[in-house]
Amino acid sequence: MKNLKISNLIAEKPIIQGGMGVGISRSSLAGYVALNGGVGVISGVQIGYDEPDFETNTLEANLRAVEKHIKKAKEIASGNGVIGINYMVAMNNYDIFVKKAVESGVDLIISGAGLPTKLPSLVKGSDVKIAPIVSTVKAAKVILKMWARKDKRTADMIVVEGPKAGGHLGFSEEKAKNADSFDYDKEFKGIIEVAKEYGENFGVEIPVIAAGGISDAETVKKYMDMGASGVQIGSRFVATEECDAHINFKNMYVNSSKDDIDIVVSPVGMPGRAIQNDFIKSVKAKRPEIKKCYNCLIPCNPAETPYCISQALINAVKGDVDNALIFCGADTYKIDRISTVKEVMDELTSLL
Repeated sequence: MKNLKISNLIAEKPIIQGGMGVGISRSSLAGYVALNGGVGVISGVQIGYDEPDFETNTLEANLRAVEKHIKKAKEIASGNGVIGINYMVAMNNYDIFVKKAVESGVDLIISGAGLPTKLPSLVKGSDVKIAPIVSTVKAAKVILKMWARKDKRTADMIVVEGPKAGGHLGFSEEKAKNADSFDYDKEFKGIIEVAKEYGENFGVEIPVIAAGGISDAETVKKYMDMGASGVQIGSRFVATEECDAHINFKNMYVNSSKDDIDIVVSPVGMPGRAIQNDFIKSVKAKRPEIKKCYNCLIPCNPAETPYCISQALINAVKGDVDNALIFCGADTYKIDRISTVKEVMDELTSLL
């Protein structure tokens, strides 16, 4: 089996677990994915939602949780695999969170929901590897050209996310709704060529990772055969015993049908894929009262937002699924049981 090399980091298996939602992927899930040879990724958004002072001291609670969960994930992994963290560029205090992850010993920072133009400067002087999330050849060229010009460096890895992914998507609502009309494979092959060009310029190999709509061994093999260095998969890991989310959240995945999954527009104006539930129906009919702003995302205006995305995602991870935003990938309905991380990893790599 081909391992995944990210500069001097090596994962035994070419599987990256997506950094999902609020609290869905923290130390337990990321740690056990790494223990089983993959790249475990912590979601950095509102990571401290269950810290005792989260409501009154949100920023400090989140920063404390970053350090705690990176340390704990590495302990679970027992020196195996790679531990990363996923940060949205649209986060408030993005710079502060990136620096905290670096200080806390994370191996890799994956960043999307905008172009991570400042990421190289924020990790400068450290051994932390960086990976932008892009969806098109154009976006890959823009970010790599900028990093080369401003920072005299290139990406350590590139994640290519297609429109069948879960959560916030780097596509218009129309393209997200008509995911099959987007030629992901063409863009993916084009980005591999861009990565080769910049890799040659810097004397390195830039692994390119396929992501979005990948949920089985056949699709993993397809992209590995196309030249991918690995694949990123999120939804399959939600329905695992080790996932950090409440069992009610996991069961929403297990019990979902294809018709339950649709595109929603989040309060920050970005399309996302989620399971349709009572919450989605209610906010379409009436705007809920927003009692507190968690200052999570830059584009969000509490006076105008249709609902608080932080509260909706915190409700999800805590198991209050009727009052929650349940982000998911397009193939979530194919999941029919709760497995272990090892079972998922073994199945996904069974044809490699």
